[in-house]
Parts: sequence; structure tokens; C-alpha cells
Amino acid sequence: MAFPVFWYPFLYKVKVGFLQFAPEFKAPEVNLTRIEEFISSIAADGLVLPELSTTGYAFNSKEELLPFAEPIPGPTTERLTRFATAKGIWLVVGLAERDGDDIYNSSILISKDGKLHKYRKIHLFDREKLIFSPGNLPFQVIDIVEAGLNPAPTRVCTVKIGLLICFDWIFPEAVRTLALKGAQIICHSANLVLPYCQPAMQTRAIENRVFIITANRTGEERSLKFTGNSQVVNPKGEVLLKADAEEECVKVIEIDPAQALDKNVTEYNNVITDRRPEFYL
Repeated sequence: MAFPVFWYPFLYKVKVGFLQFAPEFKAPEVNLTRIEEFISSIAADGLVLPELSTTGYAFNSKEELLPFAEPIPGPTTERLTRFATAKGIWLVVGLAERDGDDIYNSSILISKDGKLHKYRKIHLFDREKLIFSPGNLPFQVIDIVEAGLNPAPTRVCTVKIGLLICFDWIFPEAVRTLALKGAQIICHSANLVLPYCQPAMQTRAIENRVFIITANRTGEERSLKFTGNSQVVNPKGEVLLKADAEEECVKVIEIDPAQALDKNVTEYNNVITDRRPEFYL
């Protein structure tokens, strides 16, 4: 008899985390090699990488970025897919996507079996509006199948993952939409320069009772200084894992995604069923 996954919270643990580093500007091959070197010796089920991980961020124009943007699927995703499937890991990676005359600030999830899932950044930040086309795909939740841990390692579980990119964080509707669609882990690739996001994500996690992995970059590029401080936050808003502002690192922690199935704040309050949308604008 097949039981719902939430009957087995003790089997439902996965090792997840982030890669925080400073991509080299306009150097995709260098960055791809560094990504593989960072991750090659890491034991994890899934990792989140920063926004625009392979190209860098501070382009002045669409014309400047165009030579570095690629279709999805394309050479970069093919290389990352070979790496992820060989290692048996799922990856969330930020890329500059070219689609005809448009460039999108995109995030891809590569599953362990090599399937590609794509999200295009909906909320563009500052001068990004001069370079990228606004995202035109709906928020989606992706099912990732994971093997259970002891005492029944052969049982499989489904982890539901949602994708966000950087400035999406400031719009509570983005996280709420993913939560309403069933997301348990929200993977948030970022190139943050404002100081507010990391603590705000604790609130987003509490509001929706979800895990949030923010993978930020570090370092400086042209006139921009990035804030680092990548983190993993649990459904109670507690920071489980954090990098500092400057370090380049991979950090991994074991979590139980089934905790995100519990939307209760008290015996009488639930963040989903207590909503009163008839009163909201």
C-alpha cells in the first residue's frame, strides 16, 4: 500500500545547501570550471547557485550581454546537466537566457535524471529593466524524487521545489504563490546589493511555513558590491546555515522538507486556510 509522503517525516531528509562565490565577469568557461571544482567533492542531494552564475552581473547594456547569453537548453546547460547527472545531484543555477531577440534573467533546475526546468525572473531590479525582458512564465513547483533515509532507504519521497531570483524577494506574493502551489523548498538565486533581503527571507519563511535557500554571490563588480550572507532558513524562520559576507564556499545541511507540510502556527491558526482573500486587493 502506498502511503502519502507526510506519513514518513523521519524518512524524508535531504542534504541541501548553496554555493557562494564571486563569478568572474564575462568568463563563462572560467566560472563553469570553478563551479564544478567547488561542488565536485561535496556530498549533497541539491545545491543552489547565485543569479547569473556563469556570466557575472554588471552589464551596462543588452548589447554588451548578448554575446554571453545562451538558449536553454544550450551549451552551458548541457555541460551542467552532464555534471549534475554524473554526480547524482540536482542544481539550481542562474543564467542569462537568449530567446530570439529577448534576453531573460533565468534560473534552471537540473534534476538528477537530467531534466531541465526553467523560470524567468518576473521582478527585474533597477537597470536590469534596460537589459532583460521581464519574465513571462508562471511560477512553478517542480517535483524532485529523493530516496528516503533510514530505516527504509529504498523508499522514495517527492520534494516540491519552487524557484525565485533575487529581487523577487521583495514581493510577498511571489513566495506566497509558490507556497499555495505546494512548494516545500524555495530556491532563491541572487546577486544582492541591498542589505534587507536576508532577514526578510526569515519573515517570508514564517509567512508561508517553507524552507528558503538564498544563494547570493560575493565580491565586487564594476561599481557594485554584493552582500554574500547566503543562508538556509526553515519554516519557523530560523537560520539553519549561513555564510559570511566575503567567503567563497559550499555549505550543506540536512533538512526534513516534510516540516513545510505543517502550516499551523497555533492549534487554531493556519497560514493557508486562515487566509481571507475576499478582503485582499
